Amino acid sequence: MLERWKRDLEAHVLANTDQMVREPAGIIAHPYIVPTSPDSPYYTTALWDWDSWLTSVVMGQVEADSARPGHFFEYEQGSILNFLGHTDADGVMPIQIKPDGMLLHGDPGRAAGFSQNMHKPVIAQNAAMLSQRRGSAEWIRPHIDTLGLFLDRYLESHVHPETGLAYWQTDFAVGVDNDPSVYFRADRSSGSIYLNSLLYRELLAYGYLLEELERVPEANVWRGRAQDLADAINEHCWDERDGTYYSVDLTLRAIDPEDWLHRGAPRTWSSVLLRVDNWSSFLPLWAGFASQEQAERMLERYRDTRTFHANYGVRSLSRLEKQYSLRASNNPSNWLGPIWGISNYLVFRGLQKYGFAEDARDLAERTVRLFGQDLDANGSLHEYYNPDSGEPIMTKGFQNWNFLVLQMIAYLDGRAMVTEY
Repeated sequence: MLERWKRDLEAHVLANTDQMVREPAGIIAHPYIVPTSPDSPYYTTALWDWDSWLTSVVMGQVEADSARPGHFFEYEQGSILNFLGHTDADGVMPIQIKPDGMLLHGDPGRAAGFSQNMHKPVIAQNAAMLSQRRGSAEWIRPHIDTLGLFLDRYLESHVHPETGLAYWQTDFAVGVDNDPSVYFRADRSSGSIYLNSLLYRELLAYGYLLEELERVPEANVWRGRAQDLADAINEHCWDERDGTYYSVDLTLRAIDPEDWLHRGAPRTWSSVLLRVDNWSSFLPLWAGFASQEQAERMLERYRDTRTFHANYGVRSLSRLEKQYSLRASNNPSNWLGPIWGISNYLVFRGLQKYGFAEDARDLAERTVRLFGQDLDANGSLHEYYNPDSGEPIMTKGFQNWNFLVLQMIAYLDGRAMVTEY
């Protein structure tokens, strides 16, 4: 059955990826990528931040598998240019753009201090990936400084000075909607391991682009910033006791030398671990800043069937967490335990990067089985699934990053796998 599901899923992805492109409309000046087909009730005209990046990864594999190099390039490039074109002079970039407006979650008080989330730090990674596939970064040269403004804004407005860790401004539009380490927590309190892993790769990607454009001294500065962030993550987010990374709580009271109650023994720590077992704790393997020894310890946690390891992949939250739930919900979508295609894929990539080939292969096969059974039963894929039975929970017809199963199939077949930067 696995071989048939691989071929059926290949055919499904190859037939449907072309449905996720759109032509310029309204305020969207360039061709672009959406996460769904035209007949979906969800986001058929919306350009989203990390969705477009991950769909672009899929498109590279589709081009390779169908011998159509460059087939999607104008839409992939256009998605990036649309976001850069709507980046303001302060470096603020929207999370989503529709023909009739942007989702920035307006920030009326920016002069008094930035207070809202913006585009996730994945756009330099998208540009670097396209440049590698194209063999040149010249297409981004006119826009490279706008990209730098965006990253400057992240480092200025989303980084906790005491720890050097990035934080979410609020729990709005963070991508992993109801992650307990962010959801319903105080603003600017969560040094998210998910966000910091993305930002680390983003800083490296910007350094790569600058070097490709022969701005080597600047490239080295940004690579140094990436290393500084990796050092901060390893200092504050790694838990030697549990052998994993966690998000951290940053909302500690300032040390006041006049505070009679605490001045005799003021705190010597700048954050507190949020020991919530979330799939994003494995993202340091995808990002590549964990040591091999750390990765070996995390592998033990990945394999634990009491927590993450399920019949159909990686539970998005450990089954032992109090918040574990498989209920159907939308806005927020449920990341409290169900299987998601994107979490399976990114954990798979981390396993692969650190040489855990048997585990990577096993996770790829579980994902193929999950999606193959859904395709057999329903003729389409869904947004997220029951980890134990594989039954779909929500949103029939969901495409987007589910199509990254094509990369897993290439890996299983021993073919070249197109990957993110």
